[in-house]
Amino acid sequence: MNWLLVIIGGAVGASLRYLTDLAVQKRHDTVFPWGTFTVNVAGCLVLGALTGAVTYGAASQSMQLLIGTGLCGALTTYSTFSYETLRLAQTGAKFYAAANVIASVIAGMGAIFIGLSLAQSMWG
Repeated sequence: MNWLLVIIGGAVGASLRYLTDLAVQKRHDTVFPWGTFTVNVAGCLVLGALTGAVTYGAASQSMQLLIGTGLCGALTTYSTFSYETLRLAQTGAKFYAAANVIASVIAGMGAIFIGLSLAQSMWG
């Protein structure tokens, strides 16, 4: 049964990633990969909040599989982040490549912290 939760979450997460990336990139006329950046930071926020909820007993192991492993695993994308960063560097947009790495790490870690803090304030 656990595998089904991961599959369902993954199907939703992959669809959300695709649709979010399309919507965000359509609004930004730049080489910076705003769509991937957005889904990765959003996934960090959700995963931080979920981890906090599980830690404080407000979410179950099943919820962690459905949302954490499934949805967040498919929503966020390290491979696309890596590919887009490499392509930026290869095409001469080295500033954007470096900015993508730095901003993604800082924003992702910040989002995890915010998610955990929200969970602690609600259930801790």
